[in-house]
Amino acid sequence: MAEARLATLRKMAAAEPVAVALLERAEGSTPREVGAWMIVSPTATAGTIGGGEAERRAIAAARALLADGTGPTRLALPLGPALDQCCGGHMTVALARAPADIAAAPLALWDGGPLLRDAAPAPVIVYGAGHVGLALVAALGPLPFALTLIDARAEAAWPVAAAIPCHRLALPETAASAAPDDAIHLVMTHSHAVDLEIVAAVLARPFRFLGLIGSATKRATFVRRLHERGLDTSRLTCPIGLPQIRGKAPAVIAASVAAQLLALGEADAG
Repeated sequence: MAEARLATLRKMAAAEPVAVALLERAEGSTPREVGAWMIVSPTATAGTIGGGEAERRAIAAARALLADGTGPTRLALPLGPALDQCCGGHMTVALARAPADIAAAPLALWDGGPLLRDAAPAPVIVYGAGHVGLALVAALGPLPFALTLIDARAEAAWPVAAAIPCHRLALPETAASAAPDDAIHLVMTHSHAVDLEIVAAVLARPFRFLGLIGSATKRATFVRRLHERGLDTSRLTCPIGLPQIRGKAPAVIAASVAAQLLALGEADAG
């Protein structure tokens, strides 16, 4: 997963003075949502509150705050012709030096001020360090997911190094049985027999999402075998990914699954 912003804030604050620009209020159409925030130092930035001229002005105001030592302030940014933007909305950005204590979240930008938060990443377990599994962890890495990669084979059997540490587990279904109830499980191992045991273990317990790579024929075979074990397969998603994306290259499948999981998060949020 991409490094959490609070961890980035701690790292940058250890090197030089930093300020925070937080989108405190949004009216109408805006490029980011309330709560979005970025880190600004005299020499660098991390994160975004929407880009464009509005963000450039927020960065300039944050750097001016750092330079002259002034206290917290707010910046009103109407997203119209004056900013060469046509969103039509209005942003209020809170600006302040980084708090002295950056140990925990949520963190008040100033005493009684708006809160900085790191959204809790959704736990995702990818079973299989093959070409698609590795492409998938690379695609999900910058997104709000806490990734675990598992493979039953010896490391020499993996195609290339993974973007995250890969855990070798002879019986991957044991990880499924021990996973948190809100875990997302993505099954794509080298073996249909291994896939079946993982899927069965997930279906026997609470989970948020279960995706299995494969064809309609594979799904039909798995459904029959899982029904023989008395398992409900109504929440099994197979094939995985968005149905309108038919490409089979690993990177295409990975992008499709990433979009599917993001849509899942949007649906859960209402």
